[in-house]
Amino acid sequence: MNQCYGCNTCQSADKPLEKFISALPMETSHHRVEKQSTKCGFGLQGVCCRLCANGPCRITPDAPRGICGADADTIVARNFLRAVASGSGCYIHIVENTALNLKNTAKVKGELKGLKSLDHLADIFGIVESDVYKKAEKVADAVIADIYKPEYVEMELTEKVAYAPRVARWKELGIMPGGAKSEVFKGVVKCSTNLNSDPLDMLVDCLRLGVSTGVYGLTLTNLLNDVLLGQPELRMAPVGLRVIDPDYINIMITGHQHTIFVDLQEQLITPEAVARAKAVGAKGFKLVGCTCVGQDLQLRGAHYQEVFDGHAGNNYTSEAILATGAIDAVLSEFNCTLPGIEPICDELKIKQICLDDVAKKSNAELMKFDFDHRREQSEKIMDKVIKSYQERRGQVPLNLLPDHGYENTLTGVSEGSLKDFLGGSWKPLIDLIVSGDIKGIAGVVGCSNLTAGGHDVLTVELTKELIAKDIIVLTAGCSSGGIENCGLMTPEAAEFAGPKLREVCKKLGIPPVLNFGPCLAIGRLEIVATEIAQELGVDLPKLPLVLSAAQWLEEQALADGCFGLALGLPLHLGLPPFVTGSKVAVKVLTEGMKSLTGGQVIINNDAVESAGILEKIIMEKRTGLNI
Repeated sequence: MNQCYGCNTCQSADKPLEKFISALPMETSHHRVEKQSTKCGFGLQGVCCRLCANGPCRITPDAPRGICGADADTIVARNFLRAVASGSGCYIHIVENTALNLKNTAKVKGELKGLKSLDHLADIFGIVESDVYKKAEKVADAVIADIYKPEYVEMELTEKVAYAPRVARWKELGIMPGGAKSEVFKGVVKCSTNLNSDPLDMLVDCLRLGVSTGVYGLTLTNLLNDVLLGQPELRMAPVGLRVIDPDYINIMITGHQHTIFVDLQEQLITPEAVARAKAVGAKGFKLVGCTCVGQDLQLRGAHYQEVFDGHAGNNYTSEAILATGAIDAVLSEFNCTLPGIEPICDELKIKQICLDDVAKKSNAELMKFDFDHRREQSEKIMDKVIKSYQERRGQVPLNLLPDHGYENTLTGVSEGSLKDFLGGSWKPLIDLIVSGDIKGIAGVVGCSNLTAGGHDVLTVELTKELIAKDIIVLTAGCSSGGIENCGLMTPEAAEFAGPKLREVCKKLGIPPVLNFGPCLAIGRLEIVATEIAQELGVDLPKLPLVLSAAQWLEEQALADGCFGLALGLPLHLGLPPFVTGSKVAVKVLTEGMKSLTGGQVIINNDAVESAGILEKIIMEKRTGLNI
C-alpha cells in the first residue's frame, strides 16, 4: 500500500480531514467514491427484483411487469418494506441486549448510575417497588416481555410511553404494533416472493415498524441506558482527532451498544490496569469515541472522564482515526463499523475484537459478550490490547492531526439536562419560539454518507442555512460527528446564526446546534417534542418542528424515518430512498402521508433550497398556532 491516492478523494465539509485523507498512502472509503460513481439505474429506482430464480427482473416502460407479474409499485414497496424491517430489527436487537444487560446487572446488584431515570421508567410503566434492584429487574422484564410478544398481541408499553394524541391516531390507522421482534419477522415474510402485492398495505406496515422502532429501539433504549450508564450532564469537551493521545494505549470503540463494554470501561481505570499499561511504557488506557457508541460515551462523558479521551468522528472518519497510527485496538459491537477498516487494521497491526456475533468482522477476533463471564472477558481483552500495543508501537509510524476538531464543544445534551438548564420547564424555550427569537426547531439527524455532495457536506451546509434563519438545530447520529468537527457546536458558532438566534445563544452561552448524541437519541428528540406539545396542548404535527436526515445511509435510517412519519413530522432527505420507480410509493410518502399521519417526505439535495422549504413549513406551523 505505497500508492498515494490523494487527488481521488471525495469532498468533505471538514477540510482539515479532507486534506489529511488525501495525503494517506492507503485506500479509504473516500477514495472509492469515484470508482463507484456509476450507479445502477434500476437499483436507484427500486425496480430490480431478485427474490426468485426467474430474476433478477428489471422494470422498464417496455417491460412493466416481472415474469411473475409483479409491477413497479409492488416491487418497490416490497423492497422498501424489506429494508425497513431489517433496519427495525437492528434497533430491536439493541434494545433487547440493553434490557437484558440491565436485568442481569440488577440480579447481581451491580452499579446503577441513573436511579432518577429508573424511577421515571417505573412511574411510566406503573411499577411500584421500593428495592432499586427489583425495580430495575421489573423495568427490564417489562421491555423484554413486550418485544417478545407475538405480532398479533399489542405491546403494552407503546401506549404508556408514546404521546396520547399520537396513540389515538395510530389506533385509527390500525398501526399499533404487536411484539417488536415478531413485527420484523412478519415484515420479512410479507415481502417475500408471490405473497403481498398491495403497495399501500406494505407501506402501512412500514409505519407500524416505525412505531415499534421508535418507541422501543430509540426512546426506551436511551432511558434504559441512562439507568445503567448515568444520565447525561452538560459540559464542554474536545472533539476531533485531537482527542487521540499517543501516550496511552488507545482503543477505538465503534457501534451502538454501550452497555456491552461497561465492565471493561471500569476495569481499564483500576490501579492494576494502569500499572500494567505503565509496565509497557504507556500512561494508561483510553477509549477513543467513533460512530454512535462514541457519541453515547461522549454524551455521558461526565461519568467517564478517566477512561474516555473524547469523540473523534463519525463512521466515515473512522479510517482516518486509524491512520493516525495511535490506535492499538478496535472494539466493535454493531454496525457503522466499515469493512474498509479491515485492510487498514492489517497494515497498521491494529487488533480488532468484536463483542457481538452479528457484527463479526472478517479479520477480527470474536469475543461475544457474556455477562456471567464479563470480568474474565475484560481481562482477556486487556491482555490482547496490551500485546497489540507492544507489537506495533515503535514499529508503526505516527501520523497525528493534533489540531483537528475543537476543544470546547458542548455535549451532554438530553431531554433532562436541557430542561434542567432551562430551569426545569420548557416554558423558556416555548416563550422564545412564541416571541420569534427562535422561529422553530429542526432535528438534523441520522447518518453520514459520501454521496450527497461529499462527506457531511449537505448536512453541515443545511445546518448553517437553518441556524442563519433563526431556527435552532438539535442533532443526533453520525451527522452530529460531522457537525461538531466543523465547529458548529461551540459557543463561538453563534456567529453563524441569524440575528435573533445569535442573541439567544450569546445570552445563554450555548451554540445554535445542540448535540443529543447517537442516532438512538432521535428518541430523546421525540421526548422533547412530546413534552413541548403536551405543554401547548396540541398534537405533534402542529409544532414548528421539522426533521432532516440529509445524508441518511443505512436501513436503520429508513426505520427511523418511518418513526418520524408516524409522529406526523415533515422529513427532509438529501437523497431519495430507492422508491422513485413507483408512482404509488412516491405519492404516498410525499403527499398522501399528510392525511394519514400529518408527516411528509421532502427530497432535495440543495442546502439553500432545502432550508427554504423547511423554513416555509415552520412558518406555516407558526401561523397554525397563531404565533
